[in-house]
Amino acid sequence: MGSPAVREPQQDRSRATRQRLLEAAVECLAERGFAGSTVTVVAERAGVSRGAAQHHFPTREELFLAAVRYVSEVRMQEIGRQAATLGAGSRRTEALMELLADLYTGQLFRAALHLWVAAAAEPQMREAIVSLEAELGREAHRAVIRMLGVPDTPGVRETVQATLDLLRGLGLGNLLTDDSARRAGIVRQWARMLDSTLPKS
Repeated sequence: MGSPAVREPQQDRSRATRQRLLEAAVECLAERGFAGSTVTVVAERAGVSRGAAQHHFPTREELFLAAVRYVSEVRMQEIGRQAATLGAGSRRTEALMELLADLYTGQLFRAALHLWVAAAAEPQMREAIVSLEAELGREAHRAVIRMLGVPDTPGVRETVQATLDLLRGLGLGNLLTDDSARRAGIVRQWARMLDSTLPKS
C-alpha cells in the first residue's frame, strides 16, 4: 500500500531534475555554444550531479536534442496562450507577429542555431537535427495557421511558411547587434500584408 506514495515523489523529483537539465542545456547552448556546453557544465547549471544528468541523457547529443524539442514546445504553448488573449482586428496580426519575432530573437533560437552549426560538421548528429527541425517546423506551421485563423490551403501554406522563414531571418539579423528598431518596422509591414492577402477560415 505504501509503495505508490513513495514512488510518486521519486517520479516527481525525476521529472523536475529532467526539466532543470533541459532548461539548463538551452541556457548553456545559447551562452557558451556547443563546444562550451559539456554535460558537466549543464549539470552544474541545473544543480545536479553529472551522474544524474547521464542517467536521464546518456549522451550530450541526446541531451541537447531533447532540450531544444522541450523548450520549443513550451515556448509555442506560451505563445498560443498569449495569442488566445489578443483581441480581434488588424492589431491582432501585428501582435501575433511580435510574439513570434520574440521567439526567433530569444535564447531558444540562439541555442538552436549553435546546435545547427555543430551538426553541420557531424553527419550522424546532422541526421538527427534535420529530423528534429522538420518535426518542429511542422508543429510551428500548424500553430501559426491556427493562431492566424486561416484555412490550411495551397497559397496560405506558402505564405505562412514565408512568414516563418522571414522571422528566422530576422532572428539571424539580431545575433550580433540589436536589430529591434528595424525589425519592428518589418514586422508591422508584414502583418499588414498578411491582413490584406490571407483569407479567413
